[in-house]
Amino acid sequence: MTDRAWFDAAKGDIPQWAASMPKDADGTTIDWDWVRSLDLAHGVGTIPESTPQSIHDALKADYATREHLESIIAQCNSTFMTDYDRFIGSYRLPRALAYANRRFNDNINTLLHLGEQQHLWVVSRERRGRTTVAVLRPYSGSRPSNDDQGMLNLSGETGDASAGNTAAENSDVKFPTTVALDDIQDRTAAILDARAERRKAQRFQKRAGDAAMARANLSGATSPGGAASSGNATGHHPKPDWRDAYLPGRDVDAVMGIDIETTGIDPARDYIIDVGFEFMNMASPRPAGEPETYAYEQGYYAAGDAYGQSRLAFGVPPENAALGNALIAKLTGIDVRGRSSEAGYRLFDEWPQAQAGLLARLTQQPYVAHNATFEHSWFMLNVAGYAESYRAGRITIIDTLPMSRQWDPGAVPTNEHPYGDNTLDAYAKRQGALDSAHNERHLGLEDSHIMLVAMKHHLAALKAQRKGPWGPAGRAGVGGKSCGRKR
Repeated sequence: MTDRAWFDAAKGDIPQWAASMPKDADGTTIDWDWVRSLDLAHGVGTIPESTPQSIHDALKADYATREHLESIIAQCNSTFMTDYDRFIGSYRLPRALAYANRRFNDNINTLLHLGEQQHLWVVSRERRGRTTVAVLRPYSGSRPSNDDQGMLNLSGETGDASAGNTAAENSDVKFPTTVALDDIQDRTAAILDARAERRKAQRFQKRAGDAAMARANLSGATSPGGAASSGNATGHHPKPDWRDAYLPGRDVDAVMGIDIETTGIDPARDYIIDVGFEFMNMASPRPAGEPETYAYEQGYYAAGDAYGQSRLAFGVPPENAALGNALIAKLTGIDVRGRSSEAGYRLFDEWPQAQAGLLARLTQQPYVAHNATFEHSWFMLNVAGYAESYRAGRITIIDTLPMSRQWDPGAVPTNEHPYGDNTLDAYAKRQGALDSAHNERHLGLEDSHIMLVAMKHHLAALKAQRKGPWGPAGRAGVGGKSCGRKR
């Protein structure tokens, strides 16, 4: 169990946040007294009595609470990073809110399954815009279609519920469909789409203002954001992109590659279950005295120049384990039904020592990830001290995704891939780090390894061609994204 004292300390930061963040990500005034009233340590939601209307009402109330809570969490990052006077000293309040929201999301999913058991609805997980949402349809005696979750047996019977059985089939409780579904549909996709449209309008407004200022100053020869492209080795020149800030410089050497596996894509709803990292030098020799071999899951992987490999496994709360996660089991081979904290697995967001150990490694040298903003967003809401260290400029992040997009000859736009195929699998194969007969494993350590091997091969080729970091638009130093440093 986690040390509950940090929740009290987090709530003690509310006056600082209230002074700097009066509104949430959707422009709604935040009721900070409501935030103060939440029981972050022991859970925000509850499982109601097993009657159709009480389940309906509980789900409706929980959806509203989650929308409110997540809109606050979503605004915290920009508020913290633009707090230039450092009035907000700690990021522990957003971490505490995310901790509570993950358990709260488990509670919502439990209610969804409870409604399935009692034949109130059928749940399907559908992609809508930027996210996947739970869609409720009337029960008609057909089998629920749900590829993203396992099945939860709430009937009180003993025995395991297999992934092949529906929740309704596992239950002895039979209720007619007597509840309305229109007011208990997941609104997450609509909320995210509306939020994105507001950000788009704000960016357009800013660009228009910058252009007007440039014209007034007679300095419009270079339009805002019109810096020269990094250049692709094939002559294909992608437009400059915000991800270019994560490109390495020509002096990059010792780095730590890292990859995480999670139960979903939302760091405020899901859990970290696997972390793998290793070290590699891009220019200097491999440190003497390091073991020369390491046994990866894939026998055809060779350690080569990698050293300091580590694989860390973490668990999920019992409620999450009971729900199962067929999609993640298929993708990674990790079945969360066997990763319950009751089975002895520690939860990453309840393990301060594991967070401190990872933070120490992340600050020792640049860390590399493929689509690094994913890892960064998870570390912000899971690792104590990460946000503070990042804001202070003690963390440097390098991303191999823009390396693939900007500098890889094979990343040519197609109808299927308008920006080129820049998945880790495709990038590693093009750079000779992964055999064409095999695919990305989707385990932290193995994916970190092929990423670093691909990066080292890629940098060596670019240096020989005087391209990329060694080209006209290349940068000196280690490069990467780091706060507080001019590029």
